[in-house]
Amino acid sequence: MAKDKEMAAYPEGTEPGGTPPGITDAHTERRLVRKIDLHVYPILFLIYIMCFLDRINVSNARIQGMTEDLDLHGNRFNIALFVFFVPYILLEVPSNMVFKKFKPAYYISFLMLSWAIINMCMGFVTTYEGLVVLRFFLGTFEAGVMPAVVYLTSTYYKRHEFQTRMSFFFCSTVIGGAFGGLLAYAIAGLNGRGGLAGWRWIFIIEGVMTAAVSIASAFFIVDWPDRCKFLTPEEKQQLEQRLANDGAGTLARMDTLNSYAYRRILTDWKIWLGGLVYMGIGITGYATTLFLPTILREFGWTAREAQVHTIPVYAVSAVGMVSVAYFSDRLRHRYGCIILGCVVSTAGYIMLLCQGSLSREAKYGAVFLVSLGGFVATPIAVAWLANNVAGNWKRSFSSAIQVALGNIAGIVASVIFRDDESPRYLTGYGTCIALVWFGAIMASLLFAGMLVENRLRDAGVRDARLNQPKEEVDNMGDYHPSFRYTL
Repeated sequence: MAKDKEMAAYPEGTEPGGTPPGITDAHTERRLVRKIDLHVYPILFLIYIMCFLDRINVSNARIQGMTEDLDLHGNRFNIALFVFFVPYILLEVPSNMVFKKFKPAYYISFLMLSWAIINMCMGFVTTYEGLVVLRFFLGTFEAGVMPAVVYLTSTYYKRHEFQTRMSFFFCSTVIGGAFGGLLAYAIAGLNGRGGLAGWRWIFIIEGVMTAAVSIASAFFIVDWPDRCKFLTPEEKQQLEQRLANDGAGTLARMDTLNSYAYRRILTDWKIWLGGLVYMGIGITGYATTLFLPTILREFGWTAREAQVHTIPVYAVSAVGMVSVAYFSDRLRHRYGCIILGCVVSTAGYIMLLCQGSLSREAKYGAVFLVSLGGFVATPIAVAWLANNVAGNWKRSFSSAIQVALGNIAGIVASVIFRDDESPRYLTGYGTCIALVWFGAIMASLLFAGMLVENRLRDAGVRDARLNQPKEEVDNMGDYHPSFRYTL
């Protein structure tokens, strides 16, 4: 019975992820995918650039005089970073549950306008306590963006098309970091204009930019595939058919959120392991973006020079992210690419831990390795889990749970780089190495578990699941025995 259903999921002569015979020719399918690319990603890319820019601009403002003006000495700056992640982690799952019930354009643009206003307010804050409160609310409204984007975009693409696009999307973070450094360098020249310090102008100008993008985004963010306006009825049907033939899509569904669905979601070991993978390898991205300007200043550059020297680091990371993602999609393999990123970043961390005998140029090179390895692995971890869950509600919960767990790394990163350990930051770099390899171990467990599960399903061991009541079989998601996992 399971074999019959599996053959229904993969028509004769078609491999999973291939072009289904009789449905659409390859040229038509490529044209459809290009059209989706041009409508789905550009505005989301811009949104996340601004999201990331507004999250990390506090690190640029720190070395432009904010520390002295708000008395952010000792661990006060770390606390201001830490408090952002409390609502950011707690609200991601509830946000995605609400997100599914709204039009994506309205929901995301509302969140964006809200955090833009908060960001502008930080340009006028006069006390440390005021900064902490505003950072808390910034995390509240940014919480829903990342899981919403992962969920929305995953509904438009086959599993082995998704990695390259997710890495392209994650390039928005490194571009946001590079642009933040460049913008901070330019804005520093406004110091004293209008009676305001240069660091205040960073928040005000970037907040205004975000508000402008939020208004435009209400008109450009795509709707759910079945309700989008940029596809013709024929193209919607083609999209539905190509997704249905990718990974047993017609069988591995979860369209009803009931007690059985909750049980399948909350007991799915892949989601929890995927979240721990993201948490482990994600430490590098947060450590880089929150402290890179400070670390570079410790190398002997002035504040403005440090801002400029962040740009090449992010540029190289962006090229590496897209290149590795392309090969990951071509090979239809994720695990090895994650381990590659861990090895590269570890080499950089070891150099920084032993920096006493290194020249400034060598230490700067180590920063490139740390950033490259971390940013290469992170989007692969996100796409890997998205590849291996099926069903609308399963995708909604899994993306939110993974991002929520992963952002615990932000809390850790915000407190491990202590002023009293400058410039070697033994606690910071040592903790980063430990967490990176914790993530690598979790990735190894995830890989091994899915490899074994695929073999059990190939052998028909899981076919007994099809004897459950029909309403459960129709709502199993990737628990369905015809679904195969991407390794």
